[in-house]
Amino acid sequence: MELKPIKTRKIYEEIVEQIRELVARGELKPGDRLPSERDLVERLKVSRASIREALSALELMGLLEVRSGEGTFVRRLRSESVVAPLAWMLTMEKGTVLELLEIRKILEVQAVGMAAERAEAEDIRELSAALELLQDDLNSPTSDGSSDHRFHYAITRATKNKIMIRLMDTISDLMKYSLKASRSKLYEGKYTPALLFQEHKKIYEAIVEKDVEKARNYMLAHLTGVEEEILKGFDEENGVKTLN
Repeated sequence: MELKPIKTRKIYEEIVEQIRELVARGELKPGDRLPSERDLVERLKVSRASIREALSALELMGLLEVRSGEGTFVRRLRSESVVAPLAWMLTMEKGTVLELLEIRKILEVQAVGMAAERAEAEDIRELSAALELLQDDLNSPTSDGSSDHRFHYAITRATKNKIMIRLMDTISDLMKYSLKASRSKLYEGKYTPALLFQEHKKIYEAIVEKDVEKARNYMLAHLTGVEEEILKGFDEENGVKTLN
C-alpha cells in the first residue's frame, strides 16, 4: 500500500483523496484495517490533527468505520459508492462554504420565525432534548456537531412546512459535514461550546415565548457570527490577514 507525502495546503482533502483512490483501486478492501494515526502521520508527513480531520470526513462519507478499541476499518460499500462517495462534499473551499452559509441564513432565519408561530408541544420537547445534548457538549469540545444539527433540524420540522423540510433534507448531509468540519475553526476564534450553547438557548426561549421577531434576530446573529468565524479561519489558513 503506497501513501504519498502531502504537500498541498488543503491537507485533509489530499489525505481523503489518497485513501479513497486506494479503496477504489482495491488496494484497500472492505474489512481492511487502516494503519494507526501515528503510522499515518509518519508516512504522510502531516500533523495528527490533519489525519483526524480526514478520517472523520471519510467516516461521515461512509467509507470508513471506527470501532472503539479496535481501529479504523474500510466499510463494505456498493461499487458506485466507492468510486464517487459524495465527492462534492469535499469541495469545502471558502466560496462553497460562503454559499452554504448564505443558504442557511435564507432558510433558517425564516424557518425559526415560522417555528415560533407554529411549534407544538412535541416540537418544544424535541428542541429541549437537542438543547440538553448541546449542554452536554460543554464537557466535550470534540463533539461531532450532531446535537447542533439536531437542534436546527428540529426547528425546520416545527415549521410544519413540507417543502421547507424537504429542502433541508436535500442539503442535510452537507449541513452535517459543514458543522462537523467547521467546529475546529469556530473554536479557534471567539466561539466556545459555552457561547454556542447560550446562542441556541436564546433561540429556544424565543420559540417557546412565540416571539417571532426575537427568534429571527437571534438566529440571524448566531449564523452571522458563525459565518464570520469560519471565514476568518479559512483566511488565516491561507495566509490572509484579517482586520479586527
